Amino acid sequence: MRLEMFDPAPIGVVFTEGPEHRLAYTNELYRKIFGDRPLGRPIRQAFPDLEQSGYFDIFDRVLATGKAEVLTAVPVGLAFSDATDEGTRYFTFSLSPGTTSDGRQGVLGVLVEVTEQVTAAERIRVLSEERRRALQRYRSLVRAGTQMVWVTGPKGGVIEPSPGWERVTGQSWEEFRGDGWIDAVHPDDRTAILEEWGRALEEVRPLFTHTYRLRLATGGYRHFAVAAAPVRDGDTVIEWVGTCRDVEQEWQDARREELLARATAVTADTAQLDEMLAALTRVIVPALADSCTMYLLPQALHRTPGTALTAERVAAVIRDGHPDLPPHHAEHLGPGSPLARAADQRRPVHAVFPPGSPPPDLAPPAAEPWLAHDANSVVVLPVVVDGTAAALVAASVTGDRPPLGPPEISLLQTLLERAHTPLSNALEYQRTRQVALALQRSLLTEPPDVPGLDIAVRYRPSTSAAEVGGDWYDSFVLRDGATVLTIGDVSGHDLPAAVTMSQLRNMLRGLTLDRQEPTGTILRRLDVSLQTLYLECTATCILTRVERPAPGRFQIHYSVAGHPPPLLVEADGTARFLTEGRSPMLGLVPHPEYSSALEPLPPGSTLLLYTDGLVERREEDLTVGLERLRHHASIAVRRPLEAFCDELLADLLTVDNDDDVAMVALRLPAPPADDRDHRDGRLHRNHERPDR
Repeated sequence: MRLEMFDPAPIGVVFTEGPEHRLAYTNELYRKIFGDRPLGRPIRQAFPDLEQSGYFDIFDRVLATGKAEVLTAVPVGLAFSDATDEGTRYFTFSLSPGTTSDGRQGVLGVLVEVTEQVTAAERIRVLSEERRRALQRYRSLVRAGTQMVWVTGPKGGVIEPSPGWERVTGQSWEEFRGDGWIDAVHPDDRTAILEEWGRALEEVRPLFTHTYRLRLATGGYRHFAVAAAPVRDGDTVIEWVGTCRDVEQEWQDARREELLARATAVTADTAQLDEMLAALTRVIVPALADSCTMYLLPQALHRTPGTALTAERVAAVIRDGHPDLPPHHAEHLGPGSPLARAADQRRPVHAVFPPGSPPPDLAPPAAEPWLAHDANSVVVLPVVVDGTAAALVAASVTGDRPPLGPPEISLLQTLLERAHTPLSNALEYQRTRQVALALQRSLLTEPPDVPGLDIAVRYRPSTSAAEVGGDWYDSFVLRDGATVLTIGDVSGHDLPAAVTMSQLRNMLRGLTLDRQEPTGTILRRLDVSLQTLYLECTATCILTRVERPAPGRFQIHYSVAGHPPPLLVEADGTARFLTEGRSPMLGLVPHPEYSSALEPLPPGSTLLLYTDGLVERREEDLTVGLERLRHHASIAVRRPLEAFCDELLADLLTVDNDDDVAMVALRLPAPPADDRDHRDGRLHRNHERPDR
């Protein structure tokens, strides 16, 4: 054969001669791959870098046996002339005996490089092996892990079984696949997860997270955190892989801290116990319960355990969508009722029962309903403050919501314990206010029955002040037949102010009865007593002595110590303030002098004494309030005296009046008939006020 014919061949060709396999020929492609190896040298010398490869032994066998041999995709590692770096490349060799045209015998070698094919195949093999191992790891993780792992298609819908999901929820593969998983989600959480998951699929979020409640195979629900990510092939999403992790304890801890923080916030600036309990109720519903009712125990300080109990409902909140509880204010409970038991034992009363079927001891047939109609559990907690069960909290859940259990009871107790200090302060406020109000009411006696005179009294405690005030009034008849009307206000809004008020009122009564002196002299003696016995105490006062100097005629001697002036309203509606006899308030001037004044009282007229709570308003000049009183009194004067007083209170007091109000009103007999007709005509012509 002529070797030159292989020069343009697209494969590598080499020919060796004799038993030493001297290199006799290489074509162009061979030289391009392996370089210009010296001809005439044995192949072992021409390729010293392949000496240890074992390839030269094949040349010996082919020459000796005369049989061709083929090596497929064998690696060759040396410095290739057509590459910048050394490395391993793959070739397929065919070696066969050959004779040249001039009779030389040797071995003809033909080679084809298959590096690219071998590399691609190896890459495929490695990737396949890695995928196989990753799949094995994934399946092992799914079987052994505590998390639930799931896979959906690119548009949602579960496409692979999840042993963890089946173990936790009890759903079979047929129930779980596709969108069946939503049946295991709590009904209240389904809308939110479907909306969020739908947006994540549409937007292809890099990470989707959500928290919902799952129904357990063992019953009840627990919170699980969902995390999912898309699996991409280039820019195409081929599936989603996600996990569900039980986060119930984390959720409970977070909810606990949030509720406690809210409870602390709503009770921080609240002084009144009923307002504080109402605020706590709005924290409890709906986070912990579907309904919550707060009861104050007004008899807690004096009640003997085991006796009947009066509970005053001060707040009740029920979750939206549930029917309201029957309206009621105070309940008189027997000693065996659950509310009474909780108060007596000072520990929770807890019950779980089928929805709408509470046990008889919780809802006896004759008792007024206090549970929602489909309640499934209830807990009654006593609010114990300084050893006294001052209030009760009744919380319940309804329908298929999980019943209240130890975690909820513990959280309710902690919530109330966190509020112990403000609750204690509020209870102390309530005690003080009750004592002060009782003290005031015990001293604010009914007016005397005086022939020919009509006397009415009123007292309204503040609705928004932190404590009860020191307002008082008094009326009595002296030995000489004169009638005394007095009104006053001790500075301060606390129990000491109420106590000082009672003592000051009694002193003034004693001083007035002791001597027949001018009213200013009596107030001076009262001031000396006040500055001697009650240092740093001040008070205002009006003292009037109503006299009858002649049949059908009346007059008053009066003194005003720093108090708003008396108002005199004539039968025709003419109203004016009595501004004489004014002196400083009691306790203010070291050596006081008090003046007196005399004022005739027209027939049918009305004299009104009042405290500043009736006329004072924040950010308003006192003269505005006085004019408002004069105007309303001039209109209301034609009403009977009791109605006159009630109308003034209704017209002048605001819903949140921040001061006490006391009133004493005196009405004189009407004038004779002919004089009254004359006055009525004048009233109609000049004033034309409608009779209210």
